Amino acid sequence: MSNESLYQKSYIRRLPELGKLAPDTFKAFIEFDKQALADGAITKKVKELIAVAVAHVTGCPYCIDIHVSNARSLEASKEEVAEAIMVATALKAGSAIAHGLNALNAFDESDQEDLYQRANISRFKEFKELNPEAFSAFNKFDMEAMKPGLISRKDKELIAVAVAHVTGCAYCIEIHTKGAKKLGVTLEELAEAIFVATALKAGSALAHSVNALNAYDN
Repeated sequence: MSNESLYQKSYIRRLPELGKLAPDTFKAFIEFDKQALADGAITKKVKELIAVAVAHVTGCPYCIDIHVSNARSLEASKEEVAEAIMVATALKAGSAIAHGLNALNAFDESDQEDLYQRANISRFKEFKELNPEAFSAFNKFDMEAMKPGLISRKDKELIAVAVAHVTGCAYCIEIHTKGAKKLGVTLEELAEAIFVATALKAGSALAHSVNALNAYDN
């Protein structure tokens, strides 16, 4: 292994050092993370698949390694892991095109004070007119990623809601929350999915602390 590598599996072993440097906060996070990923209204297996998806959006290689291993230990197949990753990919791409609605307003020098209005969704058709091939290809990919497979459509919507809270796309949150509700997702399940996303977003920051420790020491 090269000393030039900024990411090595072994670096995660430094994480307990943070527990010594900020013990109360570290302990509180570990307890929160444990509760967020525990069995509840959503099974632990589905929560781990949500975690895998979110980790691909936060871009934390340590989190990916840990949660893929956890999902596998809960008998998630490689195909299920791939489906979860594809949902994450669709949502991350979807948040970019959704924010494009704001770009259209900005380009037109709109005086709209509220940057997030439901009515902005109607401008999506403009992307179809401006770049029909890419727009069509994205829609096809999004539909393929979200259709039921080894992971049910309901669970895919839960993954989508969780990822949308990490991308911070207000349009995506509304669309996929409503989609989840139509498929029978309860408020308890919705809240649990959001807490998994919260734990993973915070966890990615915590995991990257091992790089900060390495940087400080060097």
